[in-house]
Parts: sequence; C-alpha cells; structure tokens
Amino acid sequence: MKRRSFFSKINNWVIYILLTSAIAGIVIASVALIDYLRKEEIKRIELFATAIKYQQEESIIQDPMTLDLLLQISKTNNTMPVIVTDKNKKPIGPDFQINIPENIQKDPAKLLGLLQKMENSYRPIELQMPNGNNQYVFYTNSDLLNNLRYSPYILGLLILAYIFFSFWFLRTIKKTDEGYVWAGLAKETAHQIGTPLSSMIGWIEILRMENGNSEGVKEIENDINRLKTISERFSKIGSVPELNDLNINETLQQNFDYLKSRISTKVRFMLILPKQNILIPHNRILLSWVIENIVKNAVDAMKGEGRMEIELYEKNKYILIDFKDSGSGMTTFQVRNAFKAGYSTKSRGWGLGLSLAKRVIKEYHNGDIKIAQTEVGKGTTFRIMMKNS
Repeated sequence: MKRRSFFSKINNWVIYILLTSAIAGIVIASVALIDYLRKEEIKRIELFATAIKYQQEESIIQDPMTLDLLLQISKTNNTMPVIVTDKNKKPIGPDFQINIPENIQKDPAKLLGLLQKMENSYRPIELQMPNGNNQYVFYTNSDLLNNLRYSPYILGLLILAYIFFSFWFLRTIKKTDEGYVWAGLAKETAHQIGTPLSSMIGWIEILRMENGNSEGVKEIENDINRLKTISERFSKIGSVPELNDLNINETLQQNFDYLKSRISTKVRFMLILPKQNILIPHNRILLSWVIENIVKNAVDAMKGEGRMEIELYEKNKYILIDFKDSGSGMTTFQVRNAFKAGYSTKSRGWGLGLSLAKRVIKEYHNGDIKIAQTEVGKGTTFRIMMKNS
C-alpha cells in the first residue's frame, strides 16, 4: 500500500511540473509577442517623427508629392499618443498633439503631467531642425498595447483556475464513483452475511431447546447478535441513516462491555463517562462501527498489550470522545494519510476502516474525526467531535 502511495505521489509531481511548465511557456510566449509589438510601435513612431521633421523643411514644402506622402505617413498613427515640443520641451500646439484626449489638451497641468509620464516611459526623439530650433517627439504605448501587457498574467491565471477546477471536478466525480462502489459492495456483503446468519439463528434455537443454560450457547448467541449488527451496518452504507436522540453514554458503555470481553486481557481497558447523561442525535449501529474500528486499530498499534482509554466529555457546545492508546504512535506521513481510502500501515490491511469511520462521522453525523495527538513510540489519541444540539 505504501509503495502505491509513493508512486502516486511521484506521478502527481510530474503532472504538476508539466502543467506549471505549460503555463510558464504560454506566459513567456505572450510576453515575447507583446515585446515584439512594442518594438514595432517604436519603429512606427520613429517613422512618424521623421515625417514630422521633413514636413517642416522648405524644400519639402515646395514638393507637393513628397509633402503628400509625408502627410499620409503622419496620419497612419491613430493609436499612439504623441506630443511634439520645442527645444525647451514645451508643447507646440494642438496640431502637434496626436491621440491626446481633449480634456487633457485643454488643461496645461494635465498635459505637462502626461508629458512627464511619456518621458519616464520612453526617451523622447529629438528632431534636428535646420534653423536650430530643435523639437522633441514625446510618445507612449497605445491603449491596446497597455491592455495587452497584463494579458499574459490574466491568461495564466485563467488557465490555472481552469486546471484547478478540472482537478476538483474530476476528483469529485472519482469520489462519487468510489462512494457508489463501496456502497454497493457493503450492501452486497450485508446480503451475503444475511443468508448463513438466518440459518445460524435457526440452529441456535435448536441448541437452546436442548441445553438453554449452556455457556457456549450464550456466547454463540452473543456473536450471532453481533453479526446481525454488522450486517445492519453494511446495509446502511450508501443510504441516509436515521438519527435518534439517544444517550451516548449508554452507546459507549455497550461497546466498551462488548469489546472488553473480546480484546486481550493484557490491554488495560478504561472508560471515563460524565456523571450526567448526554443525549445527542446519532445512529447507534453506525457509531458502534466507528468505535470498534478505532479501538481495534489501537489494539493493533499496541500489539495486544498496553493501555486503552476512552473518555466522553463536553466542550464548547461539542461532544468529544477521545480514544487514547499507548501504542507505537504515528509519523507525520501516517497522520496525513490515515483517513485516506486504501492506505494502511498493516501488510494485510485494506485501508478502509478509518476512511469509512470518517465518512460515517462527517457525512452522517455532521461531526468530525481526527488525530488529536500522537508521538512515535508513545501512543495516539483519536478524537470524535459532534455538535451538542
């Protein structure tokens, strides 16, 4: 079981690395594309600046065809904000302010603020004029490029969110399918147990008539009743159990009495109950199953010798049941996987007991079961928590 879990963990890491690499690749490719578009915009603005310069030369003004070409080049810029200034970096006029919002053009303070932002983004292009009155072309990215700058990260987040949603969805489907499989298996087990059990009940009636006071007959009868209880437990898996307001002190006492008579006498078995009775909605058959699973796991951890203590108490509107053993304790890895279906520290274990126990408490009793405390070589404390309505 451990080996399967180990390789499963490796496979998960491989998937995570591949997905991370794919997302990183998409983001890097998008960043490269945006950088390419930015460089292309710079080339366009350099061509635009050259056209602005030559439009102001006397020789070009006298050549209508060349002037018309330069004007056409100037008009191609309909996206990038441009402000042309004199040599003192003061805006020349509205005709030399391209793609600038009207409210900024009319407000000198806002215009100078935008000019400063442009200079911080890109170094202005200096136009060498024949008369020495040089000009500067200030510019910045188009709105489209500014919006695209964030797209790789947004795209990466969307892909990541989609992947997480897909994992969650597939995991939910898998758990649902597993639940149906285990429910079907449990019901079939209950059905299979029921057939020989009916026959055994008939035989015990015959034995009782022959020798009703026999100790052996009484013990067999107790075990048959226990088998009936186990059969009922399995038959209830997959269906919503009926919860009744029952005395949980009595439930624990019944299980304690039964288990104490069947576990090793080398285990010091103790039950600590409060003086007052506690009524709480629960299904006695299923809760007994949980208790039996925890106790048997504890006895296995102690190798049939040690101390097992069950304590019932109330705390902060919760009913708590602690199962404290003096067994081998658990490592961090074992704690993390203890309630996972299929995980077992025993060579012949199926790894279903604690998984089903958690499901019974969490899904059917709206409570929780966890490992409250553990230390390797010193023991473990399992804790059941249920709301005291």
